[in-house]
Amino acid sequence: MKTLGVHLQYSFDPSAQQGAQVRNPLFDLLWAVRENGSIQHAAKALGLSYRHVWGSLKQWQDVLGEPLVSWTQGQPARLTPFAERLVWAETRARTRLTPHIEALRVELERALAEARDGDQHVLTVYASHDLALPALRELASRQQRLHVELRFAGSVDALRALAEGRCLIAGFHVPPLPDSPKLFAQALKPLLKPGQHKLIGFSRRAQGLMVAPGNPLAVRTLADVVRSGARFVQRQTGSGTRLLTDHLLHEAGLPADALSRSEQAAEDSHLAVAAAIASGLGDVGMGIEAAAQAFGLAFVPLAEEDYFLVCLKDALDHPAVLKLRAVLGSADWQQTLQDVPGYQPLSIARSGEVLSLTRALPWWHFRQPKASVAPLGLLPAG
Repeated sequence: MKTLGVHLQYSFDPSAQQGAQVRNPLFDLLWAVRENGSIQHAAKALGLSYRHVWGSLKQWQDVLGEPLVSWTQGQPARLTPFAERLVWAETRARTRLTPHIEALRVELERALAEARDGDQHVLTVYASHDLALPALRELASRQQRLHVELRFAGSVDALRALAEGRCLIAGFHVPPLPDSPKLFAQALKPLLKPGQHKLIGFSRRAQGLMVAPGNPLAVRTLADVVRSGARFVQRQTGSGTRLLTDHLLHEAGLPADALSRSEQAAEDSHLAVAAAIASGLGDVGMGIEAAAQAFGLAFVPLAEEDYFLVCLKDALDHPAVLKLRAVLGSADWQQTLQDVPGYQPLSIARSGEVLSLTRALPWWHFRQPKASVAPLGLLPAG
């Protein structure tokens, strides 16, 4: 068996790139054959000649030492089992690493921007994975010359980054629950302090079950997932989606370990969960509608949730934060939300509006501690 190395490279491109785009011509070619059923139609879809595609396939087969496409007279061209495994393995790996690759791209872009213009404002944001945030980053750059250094982390880890001074803005999401949701309160209350933190309206989005096209297992709730024994692709501990999953299980009277886990390790993003399901490594997972659509999956909505940005009260007047709020309040941002499946503006406020914790999170029951018990501003125990 041949030993093959993988080499990565990047380039500077004068065109405006939307997010991290890691591509390889081999996988573009294999996906085109898979989706079109013939080399001729694949060549047409790629805007290439039949001869070029055929020659590329033969060249890649020589490099990899494995056949990639099989077909018989009168039958559609099909990827070989090896090629099928290869395209899905590459898709999962690329999807899982996209947030990290994006962080590298943003860091390099920041260095380039600072070298060309030292006056450009830079805003570091740690945030729970979201498909609208990269669009906000691009809009902020165009509208305000604001460079948003976006780093994805779970909701809890993002809030910890804010508490530790590693960012000026953090992003997290919670369902609009009027009563005290124990799991969310336990995870988030120690990291959000009324009077010290201020929320900034971002969006409302739908979360639900991502399943194979047509929903063959006919799952409509997490209880259905448990009863069916479907393989569930889980999110990482500390993510807002993991908290929501555990909350919904608790509401249904089911234990946190009731779901039949897939052999796939917990994933760090909605897109990675969707990729695992699309590749057959799992049957169902929690995620947002936009991620399901990106991989051609069916989506069963279970809950709406509010996505907030949060900063320290003293940071509200920071020039970079003011610019970000201006972008969020723009008509372009409202249109962006309408264009992302499953997203809409917040119902309790306009995007960019500053909110108090107790207004936005009605379950955050805060009582001022007595001076004799604890200094003003400390959270009560529990």
